[in-house]
Amino acid sequence: MAELLARDAIRLHERAGSRDEAISRCGAVLVEVGAVAPAYVDAMLAREQSVSTYVGEGVAIPHGTLNSKESVQRDALAVLRFPDGVDWDGFDVRVCVAIAAAGDGHVDILAQLASVLMDPAQAQRLRESTTADDVITILEGKPS
Repeated sequence: MAELLARDAIRLHERAGSRDEAISRCGAVLVEVGAVAPAYVDAMLAREQSVSTYVGEGVAIPHGTLNSKESVQRDALAVLRFPDGVDWDGFDVRVCVAIAAAGDGHVDILAQLASVLMDPAQAQRLRESTTADDVITILEGKPS
């Protein structure tokens, strides 16, 4: 999974006043790193309107709708940490792992993320990460 995550797509000191602002920030990072076209950001917001991407342990995994695949230029991840938290429909989100996947690659990515997040200690490490190296190590499933 870490091969999909460029260092410049890791932002650890973000702020957002709302869930939609956090999703827009995630999408903007995917656009900045050349993974998606700007239309993908709208698809991420549309996905959230139909199904919450909150997965527990203070983590959300915003991604586009099935119809947004044509906006994906390459599979990629972006990790944004919101130290002050974001109200995500009543849940406190501290980390967003944004996904851009052109094919069915998002299924494998989601499975790998789930294995990290099912371990509360790993999820806590992710929420408290302060360096890109920390994030990459965690997502690769390596111990600290």
